[in-house]
Amino acid sequence: MVVAMFIATLTAATLRVATPILLAAIGETFSERGGVLNLGIEGIMFLGAFVGFYIADISGSLWTGLLMAVVIGIVLGILMAFFTVTLGVNQHVSGLGITLLASGLALYAFRLNYGGRSTPPSIAPFEQLTLLENIPLVGTILNQYLLTFIAFLVIVPVSWWVMYRTSFGLKVRAVGENPEAADAAGINVFRIRYIVLGLGGGLMAMGGAFLSIAQLGAFTHGIVAGRGWVAIALVIFGNWNPSKVMLGSLIFGGTYALQLRLQAMGLQLPIPYETFLALPYIVTIIALVIAGRQASYPAALLKPYHRE
Repeated sequence: MVVAMFIATLTAATLRVATPILLAAIGETFSERGGVLNLGIEGIMFLGAFVGFYIADISGSLWTGLLMAVVIGIVLGILMAFFTVTLGVNQHVSGLGITLLASGLALYAFRLNYGGRSTPPSIAPFEQLTLLENIPLVGTILNQYLLTFIAFLVIVPVSWWVMYRTSFGLKVRAVGENPEAADAAGINVFRIRYIVLGLGGGLMAMGGAFLSIAQLGAFTHGIVAGRGWVAIALVIFGNWNPSKVMLGSLIFGGTYALQLRLQAMGLQLPIPYETFLALPYIVTIIALVIAGRQASYPAALLKPYHRE
């Protein structure tokens, strides 16, 4: 029974930890499927975390905070589209610029509004749902935030369906593979890329907001902690398929949750505790190396399109 409870609590923690990375990775999947690598993901998540927290704090509404975080993510995604699609600026430079801009704005606004406090600001976060709590083990696993259920049970299947079962998804994949042929077929390449970058930015910011208004109920400078870069790696691991990206998110989330459990157990192992902190990222790199060798990249990824 002890082992079963350990597995149940680990599974529950895995789902919670995987949620923000999954949301960001699905957003990045749409962007890259359309042919644009959005390296602004880390900054978009960071600004989304702050905006969600700040708006929830001053309005008293967590859902308003989440909505405004998504809006700011869409705006940043469209800004990324303006640089890369309309102006044809290098995607690496544009993405890193977006990250620097978004991170700078978040830190400036944070210090402007909370800089005088001796302790990090906090709010009452979303409460976890207690579904089937009377059923042993199952109730433990299903003790999750509503956003977690939305991410896994709504966003992932809907994203897969849109990508592979709709005309819009076909247009996105066509633009990401051969924009010249897509344009010749009557598809507006610029419009599609603007849409997927805006959509992707909104999902990235939602992932950031999950950290501040659900998982932590607070905002700190290191709240994102490289999750955006991990999400990019998981997109490659998942071969730009939402369902496989979800699997990668669960692997990272499970490893992260496991290292937290191992630290909490206080096991006397002949390795420094920093090794546990690095474990999720090491596993992610290994998985990326293994899966990346067989990944079929969108042919037009990183290539600007200039209509003649």
